[in-house]
Amino acid sequence: MTIIDILVNIHPDLIKQDYLLTQKDETKWVTFKRQPSEHRRLMSRINKNVILALLTLTSSAFLLFQLYYYKHYLSAKNGAGLSKSKGSRIGFDGTQWRTVKKFIMLTSSQNVPVFLIDPLILELINKNFEQVKNASHGSASECKFFCVPRDFTAFALQYHLWKNEESWFRIAENMGFQCLKFESKDPRLDGIDSLSGTDIPLHYICTLASHAVHLVVFHERSGNYLWHGHLRLKGHIDRKFVPFRKLQFGRYPGAFDRPELQQVTIDGLEVLIPKDPMHFLEEIPHSRFIECRYKEARAFFQQYLDDNTVEAMAFRKSAKELMQLAAKTLKKLGVRFWLSSGTCLGWYRQCGIIPYSKDVDLGIFIQDYKSDIISAFQDAGLPLKHKFGKVEDSLELSFQGKDDVKLDIFFFYEETDYMWNGGTQAKTGKKFKYLFPKFTLCWTEFVDMKVRVPCETIEYIEANYGKTWKVPVRTWDWKRSPHNVQPNGVWPISEWDEVIQLY
Repeated sequence: MTIIDILVNIHPDLIKQDYLLTQKDETKWVTFKRQPSEHRRLMSRINKNVILALLTLTSSAFLLFQLYYYKHYLSAKNGAGLSKSKGSRIGFDGTQWRTVKKFIMLTSSQNVPVFLIDPLILELINKNFEQVKNASHGSASECKFFCVPRDFTAFALQYHLWKNEESWFRIAENMGFQCLKFESKDPRLDGIDSLSGTDIPLHYICTLASHAVHLVVFHERSGNYLWHGHLRLKGHIDRKFVPFRKLQFGRYPGAFDRPELQQVTIDGLEVLIPKDPMHFLEEIPHSRFIECRYKEARAFFQQYLDDNTVEAMAFRKSAKELMQLAAKTLKKLGVRFWLSSGTCLGWYRQCGIIPYSKDVDLGIFIQDYKSDIISAFQDAGLPLKHKFGKVEDSLELSFQGKDDVKLDIFFFYEETDYMWNGGTQAKTGKKFKYLFPKFTLCWTEFVDMKVRVPCETIEYIEANYGKTWKVPVRTWDWKRSPHNVQPNGVWPISEWDEVIQLY
């Protein structure tokens, strides 16, 4: 390309007006039809534009080369080192991380042993457990856990380990936290009239900037487990303080196994977490707790005097020991159970064991049945007394405890709109069916144990005992007395050896 071609491309209109292009002998010549002074001014203008154009092209080319060099060489060579540099830590300026860091500083300075129970973060930790266990303090280059979007971060503490609660609250406010404290009556004292008015702390919610920390206060219970209370919003509480409906804990009281804790480093912060995060996560959706109805139990015994005879006291003692042994055995097997029949009625009506019932009744979902359940109870010192039915239909097991106290285990089957357990008359082979409305399971405390009961307890009780369940009935025919019993056919004689086994 000649300089004339460049000029034509830059100023075509100017060339047409000021130049005359002629061609001789197939060679291009340019003849300028202008006076000398005009010619010099024109050339000066052209030279400036050409120089400017060439400089622009050169600068652009050099810039493109620099970008290409950085992208394909420098970034590939130094990228890993840059991402680990102190100045490029990703996410550590976020509100969530800064709030959690300040909260941990607060609790550490006051020797408050809080531990992380936030479901979202624990789930992330569980998925990356080996990485978390091997992390060292301050080694994180990216905030992967505490920086995930959420409204709350949940921690917990065991109240008996908390000293100087009031000073902690005051220091938290001095550090910029705005805190709400939620209290209620101590349910452990409800059975003692003179102490039932004592308040205990249940929850703290502390906000800093736009993030909140939910501190769940766990209390020890006599069954060697931890309990937290219901977070109730009283009239003076500002409903807009935090989005309370998004809280993971406090919508109802909860019960948890006492977790073993370990210290780990998460996003550069040292925190305590449950040593088995998966177990704690599995407990959360099934943690709902129901208190025994102490007030109603006192009213019951005012109307019907308690049986404090030697025989009644001995039966209560033996039944409690049998229940504790059964619970220990089923826990080893990983089998869920709940208080059923007369044992459930005794808990709900009088917060104790019915002394004239003469047995302990437990329920188990048939899908939780395990083939080694019989041998497990026999190894625990409870011989099989009888086995009725089969896994597919009306299974029932009975084991003999000491002092002639019997353990009955009823297996429950689920239909579309109801549940049922079966019964069998040994001498005739007749089958019976006991219908219950569908129910879920909650925790409660009974004879110093954490055990399950139907959450929909009143519906469960009334299905079995009718509306008059508050009235003690000492004579009970299992084939006729229950309100929910109905005939269910007869076992074929050919199956009797399998479905009717007496020992």
